[in-house]
Amino acid sequence: GCRVVATDLSCGMLRNGRTLNDRSGTDVPLLQCDALALPFPDATFDRVFTAYGAVPFVADSGALMVEMARVLRPGGRLVFSTSHPWRWSFPDDPSEHGLTVRQSYFDTTPYVETDDSGRATYVEHHRTIEQRVDEVVAAGLILEGLRELPWKATNEATWGGWSPLRGGLIPGTLLLVARRPG
Repeated sequence: GCRVVATDLSCGMLRNGRTLNDRSGTDVPLLQCDALALPFPDATFDRVFTAYGAVPFVADSGALMVEMARVLRPGGRLVFSTSHPWRWSFPDDPSEHGLTVRQSYFDTTPYVETDDSGRATYVEHHRTIEQRVDEVVAAGLILEGLRELPWKATNEATWGGWSPLRGGLIPGTLLLVARRPG
């Protein structure tokens, strides 16, 4: 009973969305846009959701919270997940070597990967939990929930710096739920 619109800056992700539309027989509208300038009028949506989407990849995530709040109707909810801030203190190593704090939790220097010419190919912006909550509140939203998702006991996969060993001890995902007053 709901109408869904999906957005992304990446053409590749939108191609994946078209593939999912084709496989499922649905027709979710897919729009390419910058999350800091959503092409929707104020108060358009009852829900805004992003799972590891724009939040960690936008340098000014406070402005992103304001933009997402703008398109929410009064009473609407924002839900987003991002890398848990605690994980940035540890090296990207799924073994026991990845369980030793290597840098300050409070160091918000972006994580940057570069190609052979030194051009940034991947950038992720770290914020503390306090900063994430402050951004939500500064956008005029009411924080309703904060979840630190545990590793599922049935997940035996190793991916990047994550494994059952590390995931059982360190939260990898932070999920926040907020509501626009009204």
